[in-house]
Amino acid sequence: MTQTLRYQSGFGNDFATEALPEALPVGQSNPKKPAYGLYTEELNGTAFTAPRGSNRRSWTYRIRPSAVHEPFKPLASGLLRSAPFNEVPAPPNQLRWRPLPIPTTPTDFVAGLVTIGGNGDPALQTGAAVHLYAANTSMVDRFFYDADGELLLVPERGALLVRTELGVLHVAPGEICVVPRGVKFLVELPDGVARGYVCENYGQHFRLPELGPIGTNGLANSRDFLTPVAAFEERAGDFRVVAKFQGNLWEAKIDHSPLDIVAWHGTCAPYKYDLTLFNCINTVTYDHPDPSIFCVLASPSAIPGTANIEFALIPDRWSVANSTFRPPPFHRNVASEFVGLVKGSYLGKGDSFAPGCASLHNCMSGHGPDKDAFDRGSAADDSPQYLANTLTVIFETQLVIRPTRYALETEQLEHDYYKHWQGLGKNFRR
Repeated sequence: MTQTLRYQSGFGNDFATEALPEALPVGQSNPKKPAYGLYTEELNGTAFTAPRGSNRRSWTYRIRPSAVHEPFKPLASGLLRSAPFNEVPAPPNQLRWRPLPIPTTPTDFVAGLVTIGGNGDPALQTGAAVHLYAANTSMVDRFFYDADGELLLVPERGALLVRTELGVLHVAPGEICVVPRGVKFLVELPDGVARGYVCENYGQHFRLPELGPIGTNGLANSRDFLTPVAAFEERAGDFRVVAKFQGNLWEAKIDHSPLDIVAWHGTCAPYKYDLTLFNCINTVTYDHPDPSIFCVLASPSAIPGTANIEFALIPDRWSVANSTFRPPPFHRNVASEFVGLVKGSYLGKGDSFAPGCASLHNCMSGHGPDKDAFDRGSAADDSPQYLANTLTVIFETQLVIRPTRYALETEQLEHDYYKHWQGLGKNFRR
């Protein structure tokens, strides 16, 4: 087995990498006889005719083709759900959940996935799903791929060692990784336990948002995204491949590790990003800019200016606005937002919103700071303030996030969340 934790820098680059010398063909992607007796296999993450700037495809050179496995058979999905999300009516209420407990029985990453909600339809390649995970066991001789969408993983507790067909990623809390649609991988737990958030993007692949008037610099920089170099396993045994296909889980027997790509070149590959490298943009005069200034990655919809799904974060930052209420104002959005906390606290949500918690504010559901945060924000002076020890992540979408039955019935749901705002009394004076 050959593996490495070296990375290549850049977002969406046309990478070229090999784990054995001269395994990667030069000048021709589909030679008649690849080196080492490898098979050529193309991985197409977008339509063949997608524009060059957004096209995602890679040529791979592997020990066996992906077609070599026994037939897939249905596998129980546990608490994992997929569109259409119609188990229960979607309420307009503000919703909040306590952290998932770490399992007490052996549970790997796939078994530990729990769906909070979603929208769209993977069959139409639109929409997204929001999942949580809690695991205490590494995946052993079991591999997973998602044919419905790409997966954005956000660890909150415990690092993930994500072994993919195209290389190995170590992803710690404070980092994210994205695994493209269809790429096989397994997850090991270096710290023994792990918990976090998952955004499953059914739509167009994530990309860096356009900067517009911001100009050349700011937000997430392409150079800070890391893609693994080629690594492969040459293992025989009694293995399983689990596929998520059209909302259901399927399992097939396979007699070898599918992580057997020896070399590859192209633009369709997993990647990771250190969220502390995000370059915040904010006001230096007055008022509270829209949260789009915190966008890290965006999956655009067919309607210009709207998002199928966006991934944003609110990190450590300076607040310097003059004569301005600095916490988030009370607001209602046509967009729906799912919020998770990776570390510290989040301004406006109170001390009870701990790392691992989650909240959902759907289309036009009013929300904002609680009474204490409102009072502090109203009384604060205009001195510059550094907001430290916080890392909040946001999945925002143009479509309503319809909760699952589990999300509305679990013991982790905070039924008194509405009281968050009940202390905001009448201050009106003539």
